[in-house]
Formats: sequence, C-alpha cells, structure tokens
Amino acid sequence: MTTPWGEPVLTRFPEDPRERLRAWDAADTYLLGHLAERQVPLSGTVVVVGDRWGALVTALAAHRPTQITDSWLGQEATRANLARNGVEPGTVRLLTTQDPPPARVDVLLVRVPKSLALLEDQLLRLAPAVHEGTVVVGTGMVKEIHTSTLNLFERILGPTRTSLAERKARLIFCTPDPALERPANPWPYRYTLPDGIGPVSHRPVVNHAGVFCADRLDIGTRFFLRHLPAGRNGGRVVDLGCGNGVVGTSAALADPRAEVLFVDESFQAVASARATYRANDVPGHAEFRVGDGLAGVPAGSVDLVLNNPPFHSHQATTDATAWRMFTGARRALRPGGELWVIGNRHLGYHLKLRRLFGNSEVVASDPKFVVLKAVKRSKR
Repeated sequence: MTTPWGEPVLTRFPEDPRERLRAWDAADTYLLGHLAERQVPLSGTVVVVGDRWGALVTALAAHRPTQITDSWLGQEATRANLARNGVEPGTVRLLTTQDPPPARVDVLLVRVPKSLALLEDQLLRLAPAVHEGTVVVGTGMVKEIHTSTLNLFERILGPTRTSLAERKARLIFCTPDPALERPANPWPYRYTLPDGIGPVSHRPVVNHAGVFCADRLDIGTRFFLRHLPAGRNGGRVVDLGCGNGVVGTSAALADPRAEVLFVDESFQAVASARATYRANDVPGHAEFRVGDGLAGVPAGSVDLVLNNPPFHSHQATTDATAWRMFTGARRALRPGGELWVIGNRHLGYHLKLRRLFGNSEVVASDPKFVVLKAVKRSKR
C-alpha cells in the first residue's frame, strides 16, 4: 500500500492465496492522503475505529495510535502487519469494541462499518472523550456511506459534511459540538423470541450492536432452530459462528448435560452469546471463545457442531470462511460426530461437505434454505 508515510506490506488474516483479497482499499488510502495533504496534526491521542486489517494504524504507527475493532481476525491481522513492517510491540494500542475507550480523544478516524448499529454504539461510547478541538474524519467506499451514516455523526458528535468521491471512496468531516445533547445508547438490545422455534421459544435474547439481525430473529436462524437435533444426553457441542448465541442456547436447553462452546470472531457476538445464555438461566456448562473458528480446539474432542456460516467478508462475497469452518469442524469432530449446517440453497454447501466428509444429508429444506448434516467417518 502506497502512503505518504511509506509503503507498508499488508496481508489479511488468515492468509489465503486463493482469495487474492487486499488488506486495504481506496477508502484507506484516501483518508491517509487527506491527513498528509492537509497536514492534519496527529498529536495527542489518535484513535482509529474499525480499521479492518490494520492498514491505517500500520501506516500511522509513528503517531502511536489506538485501534478499536470488533474483529478478532482484524486484530490478528494488525498484529501481523505491524510486526511485518518493523513496528515495535506496544507502539499501537489494540482495543476491542468491548473494552473501555480512551478517556480523551484528540484525533478520531473512523472506518465506516457495514453495521449502522455498530457505528452508533461506537460513536456514543466515544462521544464523552471527544472535545471541541478533536479532529474527526471518517472514511468508506461510496456504497458504504449513506444519509443515515451522516445523520449518526451529526446527531451524536456534531455538524457533518462529506468530501467529493475519489476512486469510489468518500470522506466524512465532523466538527464536534460538546454542547450537543446526545441520545442514550440503546445497545445492547433485548427482546423475546417468537413461538415455534424449539426450546428457546418465548425466551429472551440479548444483542450487542453489530451482531447480525440484532433487532429481530432472522429467517435462516428461525428455520435452523426448528430443525436442530434433539438432546443427546451429554457430549461437547459447538455453536460455530455463534452470533447472539440462540442456537447454542437452544442446544443447551434441549440437553442440560451437554457442554456447549460458543465461538465467533466478533467480540460483540461472543458478548451477546454470553448475555443470552445467562439471561436464560441455562443449566449445565458453557464456554465462550473469541477466535478463528475451531482453531485451538483439540482434534477429535467434539460431538456436534452447529453452523450458520457467513458468505461475506466485508464487501467481498467469498466461501473461504465457510470452507475454513467446515474443515475446522471435521478436524475437531470425533469419529461419528456430526456437523449440522444451514445455508441458502444456492450456495451449494452439500458439494463442499461431500468433498470434505464424503457424505451430506438433507435434514430439512424450504424454497430458500437447506439444513444439511455431515458425519465424520473414521477412515476419512
């Protein structure tokens, strides 16, 4: 990536040569170019929110910025990119969206997230630290910045305007108004689940900002909950890509003897899953882990994996995440263990499962979704 501060070498995490996806885009370089061209003073506490793979903080490492991210993968990419470019450990402070933000922010750089709710939550959490002299600049691709995006900056921080588009990217300029009366933070959001979805019917669910379909139960998960396997009198169950944790919570309610592991790469998601589980007073044992799928889970230690894999990585449509989840599940499952997957019919997950497991069975389907089961055979 070419920047006014040099040409850092950057990669995503984990690296996947098949994908050939860059660790930065025009929105990152537009922001960096603006900071240098306008000689924006990068003194005091510099905070970078939503830096996807560490491109911004790696370029600005000399100014000792603080990065705030919801993505464990993004944070690991940042660590790797900082090391790759010779940045000493500790130069860049790495925080998650669940950590307390800095008490004072002098420069706030915001990479606009896909989730408007996550942007709202983060701006409200940072607003008390922003002062009249804080420089606030946001960045994103044109298709990521909407009137609602600008309204959030204006409603929470102060008067806001945008730049002209450059290489399909745009900047957001916000002038903080300390006297602005800000709304209360509505996150986390809690609601009661509907009827007809198994053990979690009429039970509470808790969603932190940025979790998929945080204000309602999405139709895919609703369909999956209706067709989950019955309790099996114990065993180790994984809710892989757990989101708000309703799938794993349902499995725990159906089988109180089960040990359930909730795992997601989103810090917001795992916090939601923990809150949902606790809100339902579920008996039994549960573990909550932020990380890259089932990496670190001992091979052959799992009886059942429940999975609703994403097929987007930010704006890129890719099956790389699903493939990593499926291969990780096969490694973690004991012989005879099962992977249950839900997905849109057109994604063709049955082909991937047959290639990997040697088998794939349709458990349930409708015109939009399909629930598949794959069993780990001892000789594969």
